[in-house]
Amino acid sequence: MAVDKETLDQLLAVVRRFVDERLIPAERKVEELNDIPEDILSEMKELGLFGLTIPETYGGMGLGMEDEARVIYEIGRAHGSYRSAFATTIGIGSQGIVIDGTDAQKDRYLPLMATGEMIGSFALTEPGSGSDAAALRTNAVKDGDHYVLNGSKRFITNAPRAGVFTVMARTDPDNKGAGGITAFAVDADLEGLSVGKPDSKLGHHGTLTADVNFDNVRVPAEAIIGGVPGMGFKTAMKVLDRGRLHIAAAACGAADRLIEECLRYAMEREQFGKPIAEFQLVQAMLADSRTEAYAAWCMVLDAAKRRDAGERVTVESSCAKYFATEMVGRVADRAVQIFGGAGYIVDYPIERFYRDVRLYRIYEGTSQIQQLIIARDMIKNAS
Repeated sequence: MAVDKETLDQLLAVVRRFVDERLIPAERKVEELNDIPEDILSEMKELGLFGLTIPETYGGMGLGMEDEARVIYEIGRAHGSYRSAFATTIGIGSQGIVIDGTDAQKDRYLPLMATGEMIGSFALTEPGSGSDAAALRTNAVKDGDHYVLNGSKRFITNAPRAGVFTVMARTDPDNKGAGGITAFAVDADLEGLSVGKPDSKLGHHGTLTADVNFDNVRVPAEAIIGGVPGMGFKTAMKVLDRGRLHIAAAACGAADRLIEECLRYAMEREQFGKPIAEFQLVQAMLADSRTEAYAAWCMVLDAAKRRDAGERVTVESSCAKYFATEMVGRVADRAVQIFGGAGYIVDYPIERFYRDVRLYRIYEGTSQIQQLIIARDMIKNAS
């Protein structure tokens, strides 16, 4: 649902001020701690960031896709871990329940997620599978009114903080494709469920990812999202349309910050007796970055409006995610070039953004998966 313009403008103004006055100044501390300070997390909860997309009925804001994208754009201007702290909860960690969950599942989980009291996480990727659903090995065997889960998941965002996992598991061993996969809402405190040590990563320091292991975890049958076995992959695909636009919006926000930093530095830094912003080759890099960022943001807004209007936007969200995440990588690379040696040291935020935005081309389906989705749809419609 879309909020009225006045309310949205007020929300965006508050979020932008929060980003500028609280999040950006604490970025170095997040890097040093490899965690987000508790006082900042508390403020994020108070602002309602953990309930952005959760329906108002359950205590959230119930934002539509376009409004969510505009908020995420603002958050994306700061350290990537801030967005990740609540993004899985408002995205893939909750949207399966929002879209396909039973009334009981919504009543149980969504109010807690909306306040940030419970963190939602999404467990699909495994040591041997990610983009390939047929390779998924985690299985769930029916045993009376329960299912017994066994297997491992990898690179699961917010796993150490999660209170509930949306877990994709194979319930039909004879069906090796997507139709054999079921989505479960699995409480983190169930016996046999364990979380590995946090991963040490190239970037996104402060975002906690880890393996999640299931050793004969007994999950009640009513934990199946929507109550119907075999629908898990379809639920995941519905969630990913929104998630891809979310990531694209974050990439656009990061590009905005990078361009802002580059312009400021280019106007202050002097070489050969004048600011480097007066050099045409530097101007070309600035212009290319602004042009590509503008194009990406237009794609995100167009796809978001279409989704809010009820259109199916699988291809459009893939196009936006593919272009925006590749775009921000190019912008980050130009930023390092404009800053020169200064762009390679930690005294400036450029080197961190250079590391952090690389992940956007992998999140929610790699760039290559987006290319396949787009091209296959083109071929299908042409035949």
